[in-house]
Amino acid sequence: MTGRMPEEPGPRPDALRELTERHGHRGGLLPAALERARSGTADGPAAWAPRVAEAVGLPAAAGLGPATFFADLAAPRGERHVRVCTATACFAARGGEHLAEVERALGVVAGTVDEAGSTSLQTVHCLGYCYAGPAALDGTLPRMGPDLADQLDGRTEPRAPGIPAADTTGTPVLLAGIVGGQPAWDVWRGVVAGRRPEDVREEIVASGLRGRGGAGFPVADKWAAAAGMPDTVVVANGDEGDPGSYADRLLMEEDPERVLTGLALACFACGARRGTVLVRSEYPKAMARLRRAVERAMEAGDLAPSIEAAGPRPFVEIVEGAGSYVAGEETALIARLEGARGCARPRPPYPTDHGLWDAPTVVNNVETLATVPWIVAHGGASYARRGVPDETGTKLVCLSERFTRPGAYEVELGTLVDEIVTRFGGGLKGGRELVALQIGGPLGGFLAGHTLDVPLTTAALAEHGAALGHAGMVAFDADTDPYELLRHIWEFAADESCGACSPCRVGTRRGLELAQGRRGSGETYERLARLLSEASLCAFGRRVPAAVRSLARAYGPALEGWDR
Repeated sequence: MTGRMPEEPGPRPDALRELTERHGHRGGLLPAALERARSGTADGPAAWAPRVAEAVGLPAAAGLGPATFFADLAAPRGERHVRVCTATACFAARGGEHLAEVERALGVVAGTVDEAGSTSLQTVHCLGYCYAGPAALDGTLPRMGPDLADQLDGRTEPRAPGIPAADTTGTPVLLAGIVGGQPAWDVWRGVVAGRRPEDVREEIVASGLRGRGGAGFPVADKWAAAAGMPDTVVVANGDEGDPGSYADRLLMEEDPERVLTGLALACFACGARRGTVLVRSEYPKAMARLRRAVERAMEAGDLAPSIEAAGPRPFVEIVEGAGSYVAGEETALIARLEGARGCARPRPPYPTDHGLWDAPTVVNNVETLATVPWIVAHGGASYARRGVPDETGTKLVCLSERFTRPGAYEVELGTLVDEIVTRFGGGLKGGRELVALQIGGPLGGFLAGHTLDVPLTTAALAEHGAALGHAGMVAFDADTDPYELLRHIWEFAADESCGACSPCRVGTRRGLELAQGRRGSGETYERLARLLSEASLCAFGRRVPAAVRSLARAYGPALEGWDR
């Protein structure tokens, strides 16, 4: 042994970090490249996804991961690709019978392509046509109504009615352009010409605006956390996945300028030079209209034509989703934008600290951003006087096909659910009895039909075991078998679990098995419910037992043993 001291070791190579750095340059190219490859073949992802990844300089696994995760990429594709909705509102419309009818009409089983490779059928959990279901997309063309199978088979004329929308407040905020004819870009031009980012943030503070995507987080707090940070990004979350809700689709299709104005104002307030709108692939019309609106805004000088030219006027890009409910959760959405599987990530760190490509990232849903132009134009104090003190403002509420007058209604928060159901929705068609009402999607919650004297607020609904969510309302009458509805909820949870954590991945499948066997009571289910609610990585898994519990309470003895 010599007296020489060993040299200090240099930094150890970190393969994961190197791959992540390469992703930072190329991963964002994957989503569009994978979709192009998928649309050109009927083969499964193993045949084409590795080549796509290698073409952008990434390992094969980087392509296989998202291609086998997202439903739109993994599902077999024929020359004619039909997506049929099996979500809650369409389930309620026909008791789920429409799927078998469509399979017989097209001669193909869901999840497969026929022998000739001409027709494929994919089931999806909501297409946003809850007001006129059951529904399907034939390519990009919507079809809806009780004779859905006949429309797809060409035996009856196709129907695709627009979304009925009405303001009940007297002074619309979200429907200001759709029913009030008020342009949105004028607000933006006035802000850029003479106001400061802090002026916009102060109005949002005064308004008390909370996120409309379900979590209800104060918007001002989220903006403040990222304001002024280098390379901040603002993302408009248009991945509206709650079955029963079509508010974001209405706004993106019928008033895309308001959505983009809200995004531009958020970018301005946070000092972000770049904005992104992620739109569900199930909303092709919204995608097309947003892209045209961005082009017009660039031509008018309201948005920057490139990231290099961005400043107070941000550069905005429109990105398409690929079919995943959980990818609407903000960390999973960011993973999707980076070209990865749409799985939720542990928090902290929060996106406002380390988000898209590790940059500070603000994620607001479409309805939240569509509120911002009105607040900036009329003042935060004016907005705060609407609604109730702790939950200010207005909300778009979507009523399902079972109602006499289905559609999207702008209401003030605090409006009684019973008033929405009876006065605006007109009760159920044909005077049928409302047995149960789902609010906020499959993981929101249920109210019994005779217990609707509840204010439409997060706090009040929580006291009754429900949740506001996107505020979609799906009605169920006596024709719905409560156990079939229970199975439907567990099936949705099992299908849409991203699989990132074992409690949710395994627990939702075990819950489905118990529901299929109609066994909910006993220690097995109690342990399962506790595990899901306490150990799941994100709100998806944690909300499943609460949603099931509220359903059991709404139906009473019919679902005894599931109210734990």
